[in-house]
Parts: sequence; C-alpha cells; structure tokens
Amino acid sequence: MIGKLSGRIDYRAADHVMIDVRGVGYMVYCSDRTLAGLPGNGEVVSLYTDLLVREDLLQLFGFTTLVEKEWHRLLMSVQGIGAKASLAILGALGADGVGRAIALGDMTAIKAAKGVGPKTAQRVVIELKDKAPGVMAMGGGSPASALGEVPASDDFDVIETSARVIAAPSASVQAEALSALSNLGYSPSDAASAVAEAAGTDPEAQTPALIRAALKLLAPKG
Repeated sequence: MIGKLSGRIDYRAADHVMIDVRGVGYMVYCSDRTLAGLPGNGEVVSLYTDLLVREDLLQLFGFTTLVEKEWHRLLMSVQGIGAKASLAILGALGADGVGRAIALGDMTAIKAAKGVGPKTAQRVVIELKDKAPGVMAMGGGSPASALGEVPASDDFDVIETSARVIAAPSASVQAEALSALSNLGYSPSDAASAVAEAAGTDPEAQTPALIRAALKLLAPKG
C-alpha cells in the first residue's frame, strides 16, 4: 500500500491533484479543506495517502495529517459512508471538528456535510463515538510538523506500507483526555480544569467518557 507521497504538484483539479514523484504522476483525491491548504503548481508537497482497491479501480486519497487519514479510514467503515462522503465530512469539519462532533454526539454537525443524511450521521456518531478519543489523542498539529521536512530537492519518495495507524496509549486516562483536549486547541489550564472536574464527578470514567464530559464543560454557555 502507498502510505505517503513526496513530490511536486503538477496540476490540480476540483477534487484532486497530480503529484510528480521522480517522473511518475500520482493522481491523489483530497477533501476541499486539504486542497485549499496545498501549495501551488510546481511547489513541493508531502501527503499521507490511503489506497482504495476495487476490482475495477485503484484510487489514492491524500491527507495532510495521520489524524485526518485515520478519520477517513474509520468513516469509511460506517455503512453508507463511501470515499466521497468521507471527504465531504472531513472537508466540512476538518479532522479536529470530526472528533469533536463525534465525541459530543453532534449529529447535526456531521449532517452538514454534503450528501450525508440524518440516518447516516446517526450511524457515524453511534459507531465511532468510542473510537473518537483514541484518534483525537493521536494529535495532528500543523501539516508541516505532522509531515516533517519536505525535501527541497527532487529527491522525492513513495513510501509503501500496510501498517495501520494506531495511537500509542498514554500513561493514564486523565493524561489521554488532557492530550486530546490540547490537540483540539484548548489551553493547558482550561483542559486541565475540565478534565479534573469531569474526573471528580466520575472517578471511574474511562478515556472516551472523560473526554466527552470535559468537552461539554468547555462548551460555550448560553
């Protein structure tokens, strides 16, 4: 499986880009949000990729972070969500927004994506709510930090891998919850207060429940 591409953007279309890697052009489909953040034609780029294999189709999908790629993989596991719908959800909400919506059970946010109906949105939330915190705790940061140094020369690479993206467990439930909230952009003090308050209310809460409780405490009031 092709897991990552580094090369120069040859051209871009409405839903994909062509990346030239040492003279070989790879057509990579991306969400609207990812496409909007990519550099111009002729510029270097590095994307994590997921390869869809069917009897009559080989199609690459590109992501700026491993978190976005993992959400795509999980969204695709939900009945009624294909590659197009997955990219629509990621394009509308972003990887962090998807995690937040699923953790809070916000079906309305998922339903806002083009082509996603209420029943499908409900399935997404129900089937993925227990997996959301693990993906959120993977972090993401900026595309540059997630992808590392993009080579300035033409020494580009195609990295093939069959390994599944797996988040390493943190030392404790509260540490996992705090890491997830920090990755969503909350300040360390706000995140720590919310996690502490949620843990005090339910000392036996596991990571998914603790993150959901802390997010509700951090949500704007009124």
